[in-house]
Amino acid sequence: MADKSFDNTDLADYKASGALEGKVAIITGASSGIGQAVAIAYAKEGAKVVIGYKGNEEGARATLQTIGKYGGDAKAFQGDLGKSAECEKIVQFTLETFGQIDILVNNAGYQYPQTSPLDITDEQMLKTFEIKAFAMFYLVRAALPHLKKGSRIINTASINAYRGHSDLIDYSGANGAMVAMTRSLARRLVREEIAVNGIAPGPIWTPLITKTFGDLNPNVAADFGEDVPAGRPGQPFELVKAYVFLADPQNSYMTGQFLHMNGGDYMST
Repeated sequence: MADKSFDNTDLADYKASGALEGKVAIITGASSGIGQAVAIAYAKEGAKVVIGYKGNEEGARATLQTIGKYGGDAKAFQGDLGKSAECEKIVQFTLETFGQIDILVNNAGYQYPQTSPLDITDEQMLKTFEIKAFAMFYLVRAALPHLKKGSRIINTASINAYRGHSDLIDYSGANGAMVAMTRSLARRLVREEIAVNGIAPGPIWTPLITKTFGDLNPNVAADFGEDVPAGRPGQPFELVKAYVFLADPQNSYMTGQFLHMNGGDYMST
């Protein structure tokens, strides 16, 4: 079985270049996993960061502590960003704290596997779309009046938006909606010089995987990612350079695109 530890979560070996000096970023779902790693990397690159989280207060504190250890500047905002009012609040919080917004990373996610479509309740469908697709749109809408030329919007979707998943029908659909909105927003905002791109990762070993599959089927968690060409799942720290690239002001002619970080599991041109 491939190693599935959460080593290097503090990005101790990350080599920064100052790519995001003077920038302010909002990153949702940043109390663990990919969002946490991206927040730390952005701070090491010189950005001031607001991390959004819903309930994992311990994880949010850990993110802030790690950023502080490296001399970065970050604040946390707790709220349910699947609700438009909370998205308005995190935008106002960021403006009051740091005075500007340059980068949005819509990274929060939720998944709950069901082996039959008949078991997906109305409540589960709504929750999945609220956390993934609705939250992304609400945050973009709230922040857009404050975004200037050169701003970046980066959306974390999933490999399942492209290939589907028989046990994650609602989750795959919500990520597909995010992909479509990313491309549509990119077309709408390109003349304003606001780039909208995304990353479709998977399989990445994060606490979400153990939380999702661990109690239901321990074997799934144990074997997670071993059937991809790379022979293992990815780790959050392996994705962060892609998020920095998409946020970098020098990456100025790319919009409406998704990067596929999945160990060769899905290939797209």
